[in-house]
Amino acid sequence: MRTVWRDESGGWCTSLRGRQVLADPRINKGTAFTDAERAALGLVGLMPAGHMTLAEQVNRVYAQYQRQNSDLGRNVLLNEVHDRNEVLFYKLLVSHLSEMLPIVYTPTIGQAIEQYSHEYRRPRGVYLSVDHPEVIEESLRAPGLAADEVDLIVATDAGAILGIGDWGVGGIHIAVGKLAVYTAAGGIDPDRTLPVILDVGTDRQSLLDDPLYIGNRHPRVPVAEYDTFLDAFVSGVREVFPHAFLHWEDIGVGNARRLLDRYRDHILSFNDDIQGTGAVNLAAVLAAVRFTGVKLTEHKIVIFGAGTAGTGIADQLSGAMAAAGLTDAQARARFWAVDRTGLLTGDDQAVSAAQRRYARPAAEVAGWARDDRLGGVPLAEVVRRAQPTILIGTSGRPGAFTEQVVREMAAHVRRPVIMPMSNPTELAEAQPADLISWTGGRALVATGSPFGPVDWQGIRYVIGQANNALVFPGLGLGVIAAGATKVTDGMLSAAAHAVADLVDTGTPGAPLLPEVANLRGTSLAVAIAVALAAEADGVATRPSADLPPGDLPRGDLPRGDLPRGDLPRGDLQSRIRAMMWQPEYRPVRPA
Repeated sequence: MRTVWRDESGGWCTSLRGRQVLADPRINKGTAFTDAERAALGLVGLMPAGHMTLAEQVNRVYAQYQRQNSDLGRNVLLNEVHDRNEVLFYKLLVSHLSEMLPIVYTPTIGQAIEQYSHEYRRPRGVYLSVDHPEVIEESLRAPGLAADEVDLIVATDAGAILGIGDWGVGGIHIAVGKLAVYTAAGGIDPDRTLPVILDVGTDRQSLLDDPLYIGNRHPRVPVAEYDTFLDAFVSGVREVFPHAFLHWEDIGVGNARRLLDRYRDHILSFNDDIQGTGAVNLAAVLAAVRFTGVKLTEHKIVIFGAGTAGTGIADQLSGAMAAAGLTDAQARARFWAVDRTGLLTGDDQAVSAAQRRYARPAAEVAGWARDDRLGGVPLAEVVRRAQPTILIGTSGRPGAFTEQVVREMAAHVRRPVIMPMSNPTELAEAQPADLISWTGGRALVATGSPFGPVDWQGIRYVIGQANNALVFPGLGLGVIAAGATKVTDGMLSAAAHAVADLVDTGTPGAPLLPEVANLRGTSLAVAIAVALAAEADGVATRPSADLPPGDLPRGDLPRGDLPRGDLPRGDLQSRIRAMMWQPEYRPVRPA
């Protein structure tokens, strides 16, 4: 039986009273409850007599936030606010988005995940155990949400959390953090989302040995058992929430690509580590094309770290090259993929199917220098021989882009594009200040983690963060707006182009990507492009309309609540703007 629900006016109705009201973060307003609400809901005497507005509450909590002496402490504080007052949490986050995004998401969330069992306070989301697949549907129904009341699910098996690997049940934090960004940046209604942890065990011995660890205490299960569990999960989602958009997050390297290929035609789904990372990197490269004046099809790209993210980036970039006129084979020939054993070549039997697409012919590199420790051709030799125009790092190897490598690249390219994408920050392949210095200020730099601006010879270089948050919130909003049945390559390409179109290429030192401070405006632009692409690709179930003349919004804060049912014909921009949930207090009435 429901205790809290939305009424027809957009406010809340509840059968809860007294402290139960204060314990529900959806409806709790704290000192912002009116006297009438306090009397009707049994709150008289349970809080101080004074009243504060939402803005005043935000100022108070922000002052508490500033007093914290570590990023992890700030993360814990924000989680505590999230647990007691949802609107206050999101109002605070939206008001200080560029400052707080690294706290609720990468890189600080990595620390929170590592400490999950030790800092455990309140469960959030749905916990599914491979040991009990028979209760998957029961568990998905436990939050009390109806079939049409969930728009978005973020699910992880915690096998490849950021750059820190397998962290078992603590991975629920990445799903919760991802959904917080969907709401803060994309305006997705938080009450229509669901984080899910797929607890398939852990291979991290320190967790298995930790008496406080609260996940399954056994190694990750074999592939056959894993697949059976995942099939049951996907079937459960289709049964319980048939219209939900399923976002795969930080799935283990051995499973991520396979799961995407396995389910993408059977359920509305998306893998951010493959498709989102690829799209945001494509956006950076498209912006670099405008900066350099070199056509996309003429660029030569080295991917250092040919795992899930690296091959996903290569797929997006090669697909864009093919769309620009190259054949698939010609597009793939513009890439050199370097993994832990060196350059991928056709005679390497250990490469995956995703990697094999970018393996170079063995005969082509027969005379290239090899590193006996690696067993193959090292990055420095690849850069010397291939003379790339773009260097992308997804290796998790800090400092891998050495001065020797960068100077060699810059010797052959007027504006080298260098993107150390690994995160958290300490895993970045290079520091932006070094890249600017080593290239004499010529490098176009984007990073996976946030870095401050670099001042060099009178110019301030703003470092664009190739944060997936530039893409996935707007993608999700566009998918929901269009009622899409599938995420197509055209929708991902449209998202990348929308991001790239917001970049200022006329100012010295300008970033390769839009700044996080304008994330809501970026998400709106992406959502519009994605909804139109969904219609063009024939996967939209809700009608659309052409955009009105004029520029797309940049950095504005859309207003309005999320309507239900088919979107009416009219101005697509205004209709998507109106869908974006706002952190505002709504009336709470007794039932």
